[in-house]
Amino acid sequence: MQKNKVSLQVSECAVFQVAGNIYAAYLTAGKVPEGDEKKWMDRALTEAIQLAQMSDARVQSDSELD
Repeated sequence: MQKNKVSLQVSECAVFQVAGNIYAAYLTAGKVPEGDEKKWMDRALTEAIQLAQMSDARVQSDSELD
């Protein structure tokens, strides 16, 4: 059996965690039909990325301060 290795940067980990939370909420709410898991994972990831981009656009980080 081949083992997969994943190495995520800090920002990628943050998006992954949010996507996981969103996907878990879909599962808990009964929104994910059997066989459509990948579609809902993709939707959760897309939404997590959108949230990250919106946050980046609206919030000035410490490194962006003058």
